Amino acid sequence: MRMRAIVLLMALMSATTFAYASRREIYPPPEQAKADLAAALNEAAKTHKRIILDFGGNWCSDCIVLDMYMHNEQNLPILNANFIMVHINVGRYDANLDLAKKYDTPLDKGVPALAVLLSSGKLLYSQKLGQFESMRRVEPDAVTKFLLQWKPVKPGCSMVMTTC
Repeated sequence: MRMRAIVLLMALMSATTFAYASRREIYPPPEQAKADLAAALNEAAKTHKRIILDFGGNWCSDCIVLDMYMHNEQNLPILNANFIMVHINVGRYDANLDLAKKYDTPLDKGVPALAVLLSSGKLLYSQKLGQFESMRRVEPDAVTKFLLQWKPVKPGCSMVMTTC
């Protein structure tokens, strides 16, 4: 009985992911990446937000799950207050590989793969070990921890405070 419930739950999660994916394209066409990154760098310089580069593709179910987690009610306020998200379409691992290399984000471990840039555009962090490659098996709070770990620290705040 328990195994049947697990199989049913997995089927429901797959159907939900498919329905979510069919509603919108997360990753714009690959040729748009450099313009989107330039716009994000310009906005980050004005707002002092950090930039998250999300390397992935619309075909990637783990990328879809990551996007769902980023935009859930717990993570969306953190994301919007502290970051500018840039979705970089890697095609079928044949597009924007130069950007992945520039930002030291190896794609051989899979996607999604994230990099965090300072508002100046300097690389702060990149996932090198495929940390979110299996998002279907990762809890949403892992995304919350990621966002809190890499958000900018505002003057007068400590790294422990989450409301700054």
